[in-house]
Amino acid sequence: MNMNNKIKWMFLVVAVFMVTLPVHTFAAGKVYKLGLSLAITGPTSDAGNPYAKGVEDYFNFVNDTKMLGEDKIDCTIRDDQYNNDITKRNFEDFMSQGIVFYLNYSTGSTLALKKDFEEEKIAVIPASFHAGNLIDSNYIFLPIASYSAQAIGLAEYIVNNHKGGTPKVALFIHPSAFGRGPVEDVQKAVSAGLKMEIIEVVEHGKDLDNTAMLQRLLSKGVQYVISQTVQSPVATMLKDAAGLGLAAKTFGEAGKLTFLGCHYTGGNDLVALAGPAADNFYWTTSYIITNEPSAGATAQLDLAKKYNRDEKAANSHNYANGMMVAQVATEVIKRAKAKGKEINKANLYEEMLAMNGDKAFSPGTTVGPVTYSKTDHAGVDSLQLYVVKDGAFKSAGTPFIPVYTGKIK
Repeated sequence: MNMNNKIKWMFLVVAVFMVTLPVHTFAAGKVYKLGLSLAITGPTSDAGNPYAKGVEDYFNFVNDTKMLGEDKIDCTIRDDQYNNDITKRNFEDFMSQGIVFYLNYSTGSTLALKKDFEEEKIAVIPASFHAGNLIDSNYIFLPIASYSAQAIGLAEYIVNNHKGGTPKVALFIHPSAFGRGPVEDVQKAVSAGLKMEIIEVVEHGKDLDNTAMLQRLLSKGVQYVISQTVQSPVATMLKDAAGLGLAAKTFGEAGKLTFLGCHYTGGNDLVALAGPAADNFYWTTSYIITNEPSAGATAQLDLAKKYNRDEKAANSHNYANGMMVAQVATEVIKRAKAKGKEINKANLYEEMLAMNGDKAFSPGTTVGPVTYSKTDHAGVDSLQLYVVKDGAFKSAGTPFIPVYTGKIK
């Protein structure tokens, strides 16, 4: 090959490279890495399993529908079996992979990793709604109102609807930081003027027979039991109470026990476990339910169907829970992209803080908008009270914000 031909060949190669490289880069798009560590198996897996499916399906939906154009979200989901040490290892590995946003799960691991989140300066949404997550933290954001707000909301409902004297209440809680989280705040609400009496705080164990506990509570004049745990122990308690004839048929029925619970205690999962014994169970959360028509319910069921989930997962409020945190993560990426920002930890954190006022986010999976700011890291402030009637949860009233959560700050 002579010199002229060599020069022509080199120019041709360079020209082809310059034409094809930008097209290839655009077609491939960018990949934004996220991580989720949670209990798909082990303790609380009845919540973690559908939660993981909700996260996975929504991010698949984002990619499959090109919601971010040619860009994609790659969220690695790992089972930590509710073990803080495993969660920490997962988080460290995620960080080494260059994640820009992190989804955590348990109360214990969220508290344990709080300093790590500060050092890494990464926005984190846990599945834990523990109010204490936000103390001395800049980077943790609760998806919905805290367990404390939920338990106080239930306590306010008891006080406002109880007839005859001061209501006597017991708290039935998970034996962990997750269960204990709201106890002190409910006690503070009582000290601040909420007119009810907390008779006993029960940390449930592995004993599947609640007979002695239920009879003891009734002998002390307790009429209401507020639960802060997961569905399985609540279902067992409800079935035991029904079998003993101790469960109230109407709210506040004298000489009987009326049962209430926070987010992880209820939903269609509870009805499936407890059967008819779930009737008249009062429950609060910020999530919509699928057995009442709404755009959010339709979107949830359609998503589950698209990715071949069974009926149990499709109708779980914890599937909606996982779906919703994925929606928020996707939304901040969309907003940063729309502003021409690089998708990195700092810019996504900045978009989280700006999610308020006319920039509030309405995912459709919740009963109110998601709002965050520098001084407010609790997402959906509104709660909805539901009650089981004829084997299905139904709304009781309209969404509300508990009064005493503001009084105990």
